[in-house]
Amino acid sequence: MSLLPLLNDRFAAALAAVGAPNAQPLVQQAGRPEFGDYQMNGVMGAAKALKLNPREMAQKVIDAVDLAGIAASLEIAGPGFINIKLADSFLAQRVETALGDAQLGVDALPRQKVMVEYSSVNLAKEMHIGHLRGGIIGDALARIQGFVGQEVVRQNHVGDWGTQFGMLVAYMVETSKTGNASLELGDLDSFYKKSKVRFDEDPAFADTARDYVVKLQGGDAEVLALWKQFVAISLTHCNAIYQKLGLLLNDDDVRGESFYNDDLPVLVNELREKGLLTESDGAQVVFLDEFKNKEGDPAAFIVQKQGGGYLYATTDLGAIRFRTRELKLDRCLYVVDSRQALHFQQLFTTARKAGFLAADAQFEHIGHGTIMGPDGKPLKTRSGDTVKLGDLLDEAVERAFALVSSKNPDQDEATRREIARAVGIGALKYADLSKNRNTDYIFDWDAMLSFEGNTAPYLQYAYTRVQSIFRKVGDWDRRGALLLSEPAEHALALELARFADVVHQVARDSMPHFLCAYLYNLATAFSRFYEACPVLQDGVANTSRLKLCELSGQTLARGLNLLGIEVLETM
Repeated sequence: MSLLPLLNDRFAAALAAVGAPNAQPLVQQAGRPEFGDYQMNGVMGAAKALKLNPREMAQKVIDAVDLAGIAASLEIAGPGFINIKLADSFLAQRVETALGDAQLGVDALPRQKVMVEYSSVNLAKEMHIGHLRGGIIGDALARIQGFVGQEVVRQNHVGDWGTQFGMLVAYMVETSKTGNASLELGDLDSFYKKSKVRFDEDPAFADTARDYVVKLQGGDAEVLALWKQFVAISLTHCNAIYQKLGLLLNDDDVRGESFYNDDLPVLVNELREKGLLTESDGAQVVFLDEFKNKEGDPAAFIVQKQGGGYLYATTDLGAIRFRTRELKLDRCLYVVDSRQALHFQQLFTTARKAGFLAADAQFEHIGHGTIMGPDGKPLKTRSGDTVKLGDLLDEAVERAFALVSSKNPDQDEATRREIARAVGIGALKYADLSKNRNTDYIFDWDAMLSFEGNTAPYLQYAYTRVQSIFRKVGDWDRRGALLLSEPAEHALALELARFADVVHQVARDSMPHFLCAYLYNLATAFSRFYEACPVLQDGVANTSRLKLCELSGQTLARGLNLLGIEVLETM
């Protein structure tokens, strides 16, 4: 059992023993070292209910709690907090146990079937910086859910259907006649813009495009073949980006909007039969009293447009229906821009009203903010265009290569290139993941590529420092006991013992920045330990300290891997 559940369970039993069975202990990491390792809050409420002095109540809890072999001391602080100092022997045993466990002491959570829907690009355009956050946050969450024992379904819900694809197919046909189709499709963004200009300026082209939409929706074989060709080319562009970024997504994870198209009329009829639909200006609408405006009018969640067309809201409902009935998901994490929050609130409400979502189904919008430029506005190129994601990744690697070359000019170029790839991509991903995903942040190359502070290069370098120790030591005997005698040893062992609690918290709350903060604290604790506690003295290795080094390296590597960031043996 990880630390927090263990301590909370023991204090809950103690509160029950002193006559407060319904009191909920809240054990949390102590704010400062002088407060101990952990602090239990929960005495005051119990004392008030039992009409006791809080400090008197705290003493009763201390007398009743069974922390033999776990805590070295318990002290009352302030109006009734209980400060907890863990025993060195207990922490040493936790380290030993983690070293012998492939999961590093992280227990599996109750098993669920969890889908993480991320990236979810529009195939009409080339991937841009707006796709970065959803991709890397979603990938980290998928990795973490798998690590804690969940059955993970990765999903790329791509935009591959609708009116714009008639326009794109029409332009494909037109450019094929001149032999330029394959050339122009090399730059999807340009291809889309040119087709849009043709659509807006040439009424005959626009009419042709609309005809293709009808044919596409009707299953015309020739048009479907062209559409499939465009989708395949677009996905090739996406996969190249995913590979550069190190995302786990592949073609098997793609299920586009087109997948649900045939089911949408059935879905609308089902909503109608359930009495949820109202016709409004020719559209089919679900009115939601839960989202009334200032005038008291319910929000209109449109599922079919006037004239019979469908919206992405309809497709999203179809996806929920499929995911619960066919895939039998327990939980679904939609990693999508926070500006879509209202849509998802209304979507989930509508799905529950329709019976597509059970009361206990955990379908969650995992929102994220925007990447901003120095001017505080969404990041753009100097010309004002959207930053292409492929170009951004290339620049990250080139900047890292210049940095690595300046630090290690004597290394061969191939080695420097490989280090630069891991450092550049890792820096870009970590700079994002280390921020609270709900907030916007300012994009800053210098900050993210720094070897100081809470950055990927700092953590990657911390890992290589650990590995350099073992290269010096060579073979060593692991049979010696792990003994903690110095404060820096205790602090490092305590940080290592917290890994499971942090991973479980991220799995529950979908907040990767908690793991980033933990890894930075771990690297800092290791640095202080290494400076204060010699691992090699007169050529003789301290076995106990080597074990702390070994678990530190393994935890840094595993933690960064869960974030989708590579580690290197040397830098």
